[in-house]
Amino acid sequence: MANTLSTNAARVARLREVMRQHGVQAYIIPSEDAHQSEYIADVDGRRAYISGFTGSAGLAVVTLKEAALWTDGRYFLQASQQLDSASWTLMKTGLPDVPSKEEWLMQVLPKSSKVGLDPKLITIAAAKQLREALTKEGHSLEAITENLIDKVWGAEQPARPVNPVTVHSVEYAGKSSSDKIAGIREQIAKKKAWGFAVTALDEIAWLFNLRGSDIAYNPVFFAYALITKDEAILYVDDAKLSKEVKDHLGSDVTLCAYDAIFTDLQKLGSEKGDQKLGLDSRCSWALQNALGGEKRTIEFRSPVMTAKAIKNEVELEGFRQSHIRDAVALCEYFAWLEREVVQNGGKISEVEAADKLEGFRKTKKDFVGLSFDTISSTGPNGAIIHYKPEPETCAIIKTDQLYLCDSGAQYKDGTTDVTRTLSLNKKPTEHEKDTFTRVLKGHIQLDMAVFPRGTTGYILDVIARQPLWMAGLDFRHGTGHGVGAFLNVHEGPHGIGTRIGYNDVPLEAGMTITNEPGYYEDGNFGIRIENILLIRAASTPHNFGDRGYLGFEHVTLVPMQAALIATDLLVPAERDWLNKYHKKCWEKVSPLLEEGSEGWRWLKENTKEI
Repeated sequence: MANTLSTNAARVARLREVMRQHGVQAYIIPSEDAHQSEYIADVDGRRAYISGFTGSAGLAVVTLKEAALWTDGRYFLQASQQLDSASWTLMKTGLPDVPSKEEWLMQVLPKSSKVGLDPKLITIAAAKQLREALTKEGHSLEAITENLIDKVWGAEQPARPVNPVTVHSVEYAGKSSSDKIAGIREQIAKKKAWGFAVTALDEIAWLFNLRGSDIAYNPVFFAYALITKDEAILYVDDAKLSKEVKDHLGSDVTLCAYDAIFTDLQKLGSEKGDQKLGLDSRCSWALQNALGGEKRTIEFRSPVMTAKAIKNEVELEGFRQSHIRDAVALCEYFAWLEREVVQNGGKISEVEAADKLEGFRKTKKDFVGLSFDTISSTGPNGAIIHYKPEPETCAIIKTDQLYLCDSGAQYKDGTTDVTRTLSLNKKPTEHEKDTFTRVLKGHIQLDMAVFPRGTTGYILDVIARQPLWMAGLDFRHGTGHGVGAFLNVHEGPHGIGTRIGYNDVPLEAGMTITNEPGYYEDGNFGIRIENILLIRAASTPHNFGDRGYLGFEHVTLVPMQAALIATDLLVPAERDWLNKYHKKCWEKVSPLLEEGSEGWRWLKENTKEI
């Protein structure tokens, strides 16, 4: 998105005019859409539009005199480069002495101020916290149903997509939609709620065995759903639905217009009286308001999210098979890259390389699209954790710089997400080898972990960081996130990291999760190693506490580059793990590569025993 500093300043000035018209002294602009999606359609890119910062995570607040943007460690460098420092203050979330948005508002607002926001774009939990903090200091929170950024954006704002919805067959889903809905009804009944409103787009796609393309890289579509003991209502634009989709849904699913859920909830809230509707705390404040407020709702974690996170055996096998084909594409790609850049001295840009990788993936069975923007980064750009190369500004890949490639694809039978770091000339510095090996050691140690049922990713996180901590090093992102089955590449509720919320969700057999420690030096290089893991029951000689034990099965099958490994830093168990891993890569992937081909030779060279 073109967004010069002068253009950005004009947009902020126009927003302040609109704020005065609505009588608010501050306006909050979240990154998310009405479904709290991490990745959004262009029409919902309001925070990027008003701030100029294009990272996927962040929150902007504009007052009549100041503007601030909060984002996490993945985006500190990117945000500092994209924000107009004359107009915006960058708030580096998680660092000492950085105020929260509530604390900052208390510092800058005059007495008895009104803070406005679009109630569709804030969760009921976040709205409650913000409202209480503001009220305590004599301020108020105003729900403004007309989005003020949309008023500033005007006719230039992209239209909301109306892309066709498709059926995700049981061949890939492993379970019928009717069976899934029946299971969700059982969970709703246990909570003594009269129904549950499903608002997360990936949950709706999973529940009805449907897929879409309304958001880039995420096979979802804009919709709401309401599940009661005797009715399943899907709120979706009818123009998206083919006869095949309607036949698939059958007479058991009632179809209504996308926005009709607000009027339906208003009506149902009155009819149900003291009975309560189940809502996830991540549901929008607007939906709770439509129902009649807190007194008519009961909050609990979405049973759809929990059920979706635990994959069935068909989905797990889909992960295995899709990752083998994905590994073929990556072997072909890395072989091509080494030939073009190292042997032929070609001037290949980061964008050209990313496009070439997509081309290799497109040839694979059941490929649908990418699962996120490919992070193709050379040298200093690798230190930008969620770097997105742009054609006009990206770098030429250099043989004497580390190359970091974080990429993934959507296949009908699985979603992939893999990161590898390479030294293209195979002459890394000792410092690069040392830090790469420490990242690798953390990766291996986590992969080998065995732990009792009930263990959380919050507890396991230290395993991946310990080799880096021993050298006084660390990384500013989570160690692992859940992955959807031909769904969003990031999914909850579980994860591995330092977020305290991860301590609320035990890891369970059937969950999928990434293993991706890293290390980054601003202005120099970035290192990350990422595999997707399946959580499985572990066989142990004992069973202390009769709890049962779990472990990991890696499904990503792309070699680690031996040239970057300081082998003297590896203990025997780590060296043994690496040799077994490379043997598995060769056995699973080489049969799909033509013997003697460039990709086949690259795989053979990079799976040699060390």
